[in-house]
Amino acid sequence: MIVFGKVVFESTRQAFHSLISNKLRTFLSLIGITIGIFVIVAVRSAVDSLQANVKEGISELGSDVLYVEKFPWTSTTEDNYWKFLKRPEPSLDDYKAIKERSNFTDKTSLIVNSNAGTLTYRSSSARADAMLCTSHEYQEIQKLDFAKGRYFTPNESNSGADKVILGHTLAKELFGKIEPIGKQLKMKGRKYNVIGVLKEEGEGMFNFVNFDGVAWIPLNTGRKFINIRQPRVDKSLVIKGKEEIDLEDLKSEITGILRSKRKLKPREDDNFSLMEMSSINQSLEGFFTTLNTAGFIIGFFALLVGMFSVANIMFVSVKERTGQIGVKMAIGAQKFVILSEFLIEGIILCMIGGLMGLAFVYGVVTIISTVSPFKMALTADNIAFGVAISLLVGLVSAIIPAVQASKLDPVVAIRK
Repeated sequence: MIVFGKVVFESTRQAFHSLISNKLRTFLSLIGITIGIFVIVAVRSAVDSLQANVKEGISELGSDVLYVEKFPWTSTTEDNYWKFLKRPEPSLDDYKAIKERSNFTDKTSLIVNSNAGTLTYRSSSARADAMLCTSHEYQEIQKLDFAKGRYFTPNESNSGADKVILGHTLAKELFGKIEPIGKQLKMKGRKYNVIGVLKEEGEGMFNFVNFDGVAWIPLNTGRKFINIRQPRVDKSLVIKGKEEIDLEDLKSEITGILRSKRKLKPREDDNFSLMEMSSINQSLEGFFTTLNTAGFIIGFFALLVGMFSVANIMFVSVKERTGQIGVKMAIGAQKFVILSEFLIEGIILCMIGGLMGLAFVYGVVTIISTVSPFKMALTADNIAFGVAISLLVGLVSAIIPAVQASKLDPVVAIRK
């Protein structure tokens, strides 16, 4: 153990001696390692951050729920667009059928997405991104986050009370510093009492639904002025299964209920799409894998250049220290000591290049996270991956020079 400690110390000293005595040569040789590690780790960090941002956007819509939609979220091409267009919208009858027949469902909610137009309060006005009319179960499925106020009571939902919940931006534009809870605004020619304001979501790149600009009213309130049975009204169903029910089993049951309700024949295709948020993530897996592979290939070529450069340094180092190697072997140093000394020196040199690459990645990640809404992070896993690659490159770079040094004849080495 003591001998190994001395070998590590001596190798470290020699590695830093190479850096100090041949600064430009060593620096230029390590650029390839630095660039290679930077590219590989930067791409991995970008892909991991992209996945995290997508998952965060997915989580707000519920990762364990089913959506019944007219159009699928993926695989919509120009060829099948017209086929999907002919499908009926999810309906109130579908909603009732699922509630009555499903044994696997915990909660089901019908959502009607409509144009809210301009909302007014005294002299202030603001245009909403959308007006969402939802059945009472929606909150139990997706848990809206409130900055202040509350959700509709069961009585308000059932009776169609003129109550509204506002997104953060909408409330700010309408009321400014005035307390919005309890105030009365006008929307679609009707007066509504504000009972809640949602927490701010911000301008995340992957907010699939921007709740900041939404006005929320009970479904039965919307039915007073929206004919939700019209085929052109945008509707969807959100279904949450019981805890012990597998999502695939729930999909099979819902498919059977809807096919029966819509009187589809056995050979007819489904005229609805059952979607889950995980399907978006699955469809992007191939894209993420391609990005990681492309980054690794580009980084590999940079590392290859750096590997040859470090190997060249090690060959020069062996040549310069041939006499020292001969003396060490003459006084009893074994081959594995000489071998270990040069291997460790090569690893340390590559680790220095790798740490430089990681430092650049950290700087880039910090800048991007500061100046853009895209959240990036350099994770411990990616740091460990970068260090491991640096160690491997150092080992491969130094193996041939180290073996060459360990096989020198002591007498011949001392003469040189």
